Amino acid sequence: MLVPITREKFEQLIPAIATGSQYIAQWGGVQDLVRRVLIAVVGVVALLLLNILFQGVAAGFKFFLGIIMGLYWLWSPVYFASVRNSQYRRWKYSGFWRGRVLDVFISEDLVKEEETFNQRGELVIVENRERRINLEIGDRTGFRTIVQAPLRRTHKLLAPGQVAECLVMSNQPDLSEIKKISDVYIPSQDLWVGEYPCLRRDFFISMSQDLQRQPPPARRRRPSRR
Repeated sequence: MLVPITREKFEQLIPAIATGSQYIAQWGGVQDLVRRVLIAVVGVVALLLLNILFQGVAAGFKFFLGIIMGLYWLWSPVYFASVRNSQYRRWKYSGFWRGRVLDVFISEDLVKEEETFNQRGELVIVENRERRINLEIGDRTGFRTIVQAPLRRTHKLLAPGQVAECLVMSNQPDLSEIKKISDVYIPSQDLWVGEYPCLRRDFFISMSQDLQRQPPPARRRRPSRR
């Protein structure tokens, strides 16, 4: 099932400013926090040096800028989450999609490469790999795609045949060419799967329930994913 939604509804589902769940997702781990704190410290130190070199010049502005830099570790996840939201919101058209889980499998993927030196002083590349869940979803029109996410214990509840729902995005008014999809919702398990929680999940679930009470729409032309 594929049901187009209005631009107003789309912007409600993917807000311009990060939500709480998006902030948490963008917060990252301990290494990410340490990196942000280091950036904040370097920024504050740089401002202090500038203040010493240019005493009395725009003191109020430098004080304000110092507060912003000092709190970089706290507010930067909001900024980067909002940037990610804008990458979804740039698509002109969207629709509610409902299909089924076709396959579930686990892979071990390369997520990052780091350059370091061994005990002999030789440059080596360390590969950071992560176990990920792969969820293949599709419908009767032939549309198929795979959604990936870091592996979690709750993913053991996933199984082929389960109903899957998500938001699809396109630049075509009839949604005949799907360019991007949101994180996927599995209603039977109340479970979300995806890299990033781009949706206002409460709004999406409410929309899903409203559509279930409506008669099914006419069958649409087969979409394609490129």
